[in-house]
Amino acid sequence: MQTIEKDQDTLTFAKRLKYSTRTNHDSVDSLVMQSEPFANEENYRKFLRLQHIFHLSVAPLYQNKALQVLFPGLAELPRLSAVESDLNDLGLKADVDVSLLATPTDLYQAIGWLYCSEGSNIGAAFLYKETQKLSFDADHGARHLAAHPEGRAPHWRKFVAQLDALSLTEEQEALAIKGAMDAFAFYKKTLASLNS
Repeated sequence: MQTIEKDQDTLTFAKRLKYSTRTNHDSVDSLVMQSEPFANEENYRKFLRLQHIFHLSVAPLYQNKALQVLFPGLAELPRLSAVESDLNDLGLKADVDVSLLATPTDLYQAIGWLYCSEGSNIGAAFLYKETQKLSFDADHGARHLAAHPEGRAPHWRKFVAQLDALSLTEEQEALAIKGAMDAFAFYKKTLASLNS
């Protein structure tokens, strides 16, 4: 039986991204759930601050002209304003020390960060259900976790198709994978700092 490693060259770019970062992704999921963000409102407030820092970091990518060419419709996808509305619902200010942010400047690494940002919308389905235990929903407190108007799966399939349509060199793909790993690492570091 052939291993996934032997078959990796035949995978699509999106699947190579997923395969190469699955350990990073799983460790982020585990750390988030260990922090029990939906156990009470105080924990959820910390989670919102974490989300705000991450989405504030990636927000410039959605306005990047070069990335908008690669991903048509990108400018309509950021969830930063929804996160900030959620913060406002909970009486929290949307101010962040800029030293806490991390926005990639390399175009190909930015693709990896976008992969993490857009991919998180799939996992948000479970998180969104959990927020309802705290009486939050798409109109109050959990806007940024609500499904895309197209639906989570159709939206994700569209983004994946755009990823797979990119004609990247091996070096550019490696940079994108590094970007995704960096995004996961940044999220974990930020989560740890907020919980310390």
